[in-house]
Amino acid sequence: MTTTTMITTRTVEYQADGLAMVGHLALPAGVDRRPAVLLGPEGMGLSDVERRRADALAELGYVALAFDLHGGRYLADPEEMLARCLPLLADPDRMRDIGHAALDVLLAEQRADPDRIAAIGYGTGGAIGLELGRDGASLRAIGTVNATTTGRPGEAARIRCPVWAGVGSEDPIMSPAQRNAFTAEMQDAGVDWRLTVYGGALHAFHHPPVDHPTVPGVGYHPQHAQRSWRDVVDLLAECLPVTQSLGGGMTRTKARRTKLLDSRAPSGPGPSPGPGPGPQYWS
Repeated sequence: MTTTTMITTRTVEYQADGLAMVGHLALPAGVDRRPAVLLGPEGMGLSDVERRRADALAELGYVALAFDLHGGRYLADPEEMLARCLPLLADPDRMRDIGHAALDVLLAEQRADPDRIAAIGYGTGGAIGLELGRDGASLRAIGTVNATTTGRPGEAARIRCPVWAGVGSEDPIMSPAQRNAFTAEMQDAGVDWRLTVYGGALHAFHHPPVDHPTVPGVGYHPQHAQRSWRDVVDLLAECLPVTQSLGGGMTRTKARRTKLLDSRAPSGPGPSPGPGPGPQYWS
């Protein structure tokens, strides 16, 4: 467990998909209940990129759990990653099981307000968040980046919260046809949805460069990475505003602070970096 003047973080272990999962839980300062965010990683798996994002959300006042996909492993080999993720993405029930297992961990945290939960995810992690919504999970918001995945017919009608999706215009994996299928599904189901298309961006444009091979069509876009983070924070501020207890039954809504993440991207799932040159976030 790591504690700073602002947040506390710890590793959490749990079972899902027949694997021993290892997530990263970040708690804001204080002891009161806060809105909570389930944070899903790209198909490679949980890394310091998602850990830092969970920490940034905790600094904004949220309880945040960055969940695991691969039993504590980070799949740097694209072939191994696809062999794991493609069958998973084709099986909504498996995705839901992984999502619900992580959601149960988040709900078990006493600081998390069970009535104010959002799911935010990237790639495979975003697809899992959408499947939680299609399964009727009690969520206040769902946000995805490069995960305009569709579900089984009719099940989007179970989504009971706003859905925001961000995607790169040049993403060959989430193609225009895939985007159109996703928006048609949301519209037909009567979901409160919105789509942001980031001009010139490829797949996983939000993810800083890594020091291993990637699948074709992936590329970092630093400007849109920051913009998509602002869009995520705006979604949370709209649907899960952070309030602090002042005692005597009074509360105060915190002013929104958008923290932008730096571009340092460890390639694997090792421990979060300590202090280094330059700020870890820019605000």
